[in-house]
Amino acid sequence: MAKLTAKDLDVLTHVLTGEEIACKKARVYANTLTDPALAQEMDRISSAHAERFSALLRFLEGGKA
Repeated sequence: MAKLTAKDLDVLTHVLTGEEIACKKARVYANTLTDPALAQEMDRISSAHAERFSALLRFLEGGKA
């Protein structure tokens, strides 16, 4: 893995935070919506954000994304 600068880490930290917040919000929406199709879509969106969060975290920990 290439050496990351402080600016790179700062940007990745912001992206991680954004993915975490988006995941949590989509999960809340999935649990609140009464339309099953919309709730399922929000659940799918939440999972996609969680996967991106995990991939970024693995990258930062030195593993493969």
